[in-house]
Amino acid sequence: MTHLPLTHAHAALVHELPSLHKDPFDRLLIAQALAEGLVVVTSDAIIPNYPGVTAIWG
Repeated sequence: MTHLPLTHAHAALVHELPSLHKDPFDRLLIAQALAEGLVVVTSDAIIPNYPGVTAIWG
C-alpha cells in the first residue's frame, strides 16, 4: 500500500464521471482508480457500475 496524491487530472476526471454516486469522496476515489489503472476494494455496490472501474470486495 502506498500514498496516492490527489492531482489536478484526478479532480478534472471527477467532472467527467456519470452521476451514479452522490458521495464526492467516493467519486474522487473512482476518478483516481480510473486515471491510475487501479482496482477499488469496496463493499459499495454503486462503484462497480462505473464504466472501466474494476472493483473487488475484500
